[in-house]
Amino acid sequence: MKKSHILIVEDDEDIQQLVAFNLLKAGFHVTCADDGEEGLLQLGKQQFDCLVLDLMLPGMSGYEVCSVIRENEEYGKLPIIMLTAKGEENDIIMGLDKGGDDYITKPFSPKVLVARIKSVLRRGKIEKDSSEVKNKDEEIICYGDLCIDQGRHEVTIGEEVIHLTMTEFSVLSLLAGRPGWVFSRQKIIDNVRGYDYAVTPRAIDVQVFGLRKKLGASGERIETVRGIGYRFTN
Repeated sequence: MKKSHILIVEDDEDIQQLVAFNLLKAGFHVTCADDGEEGLLQLGKQQFDCLVLDLMLPGMSGYEVCSVIRENEEYGKLPIIMLTAKGEENDIIMGLDKGGDDYITKPFSPKVLVARIKSVLRRGKIEKDSSEVKNKDEEIICYGDLCIDQGRHEVTIGEEVIHLTMTEFSVLSLLAGRPGWVFSRQKIIDNVRGYDYAVTPRAIDVQVFGLRKKLGASGERIETVRGIGYRFTN
């Protein structure tokens, strides 16, 4: 079986070696970069399955790196796990808003990091496998000009492709898959990230805000249910 390839972008040599050692021990193939520019260069040269990204990097910050990745058509859907000393709630929300799929604060447990990487990779595999057993009609959900192709992991409005992060796509698919159904913020977290994911419900508000912004008029279909969460209207 092919090993999953993980890119580590971390300027602290000790932390970089600690992460690399534990990922190699867990059976991953690993490539390291000391800064954001080198990380983006590696992404253009090789194919990766996940990125472990420090935010406080020399030169180009991790936030900027994340934004560049999300705007790239070739590897824009790469799962990104942010690993940083910035642990305030606002920092976490900003990281998720910039396109991070997970957020781990330093000091951290290498075992937890490995588990989070496996969780992100497993979610991607489940989405791929589930799409393969569906027929074509079941894979695509359409409401007006908005179409969600779960098999291709693609969202379009008319002829325009809307670039979403893995988390944004998961939230949209969850809500649109059961129109009219009210999902609490915690229920959304449980469904798209797993029951052990340490993130505040407020971060879901950031994901929904980003979705509405990217979807334009179609984003109005995502309604806020005051005091509970969100629902999708058809």
